[in-house]
Amino acid sequence: MRTQTVAKVGNRKETAKDSNVRYLAMTGIMAALITVMTAYICHVPVGVNGGYIHFGDSLIYLAATLLPTPYALAAAAIGGGMADLLTAPMWAPATIIIKMLITIPFTNKSTKIVTTRNVIATVIAYFISGFGYFLAGYLLTGTWSVLLVSMSQSLIQSSGSAVFFVILGRALDKAQVKNKFFK
Repeated sequence: MRTQTVAKVGNRKETAKDSNVRYLAMTGIMAALITVMTAYICHVPVGVNGGYIHFGDSLIYLAATLLPTPYALAAAAIGGGMADLLTAPMWAPATIIIKMLITIPFTNKSTKIVTTRNVIATVIAYFISGFGYFLAGYLLTGTWSVLLVSMSQSLIQSSGSAVFFVILGRALDKAQVKNKFFK
């Protein structure tokens, strides 16, 4: 049986099976990092609705720029969902959907992590997240007043995550991480 080479990673040739295993492993690593960063590191509870500010979204953005879309969707859903199960379980179903949706505006096709498209995608992710949590908050509380709380919390969280994503992304771009490990 012949093995077909699909890519060259570093100094070695990689098969389609190797590529899938590598992406699955990176998906698991990113999901774990998203969970820890969201639930425990820089986790700041705000409001009375169980919401909190965190920088886990910056790792979701990073996953969306490094991994093919299906893997990024899985990392975001698993990582965000697990974090909510550990800290605010009533939000977990909404978080799973919202975190998957915020990966969509990003691209992993570029050789760089920080691109104009990916920076603009952080703004789009803010609106997706803000509206998604507003809708979830409305369904949980039955009141429209959650709009202001949702959008303001999302603005703070998304802004911090966007800045952290750009800083981390530039550092990884300088180290040429995408060229070494993801192409």
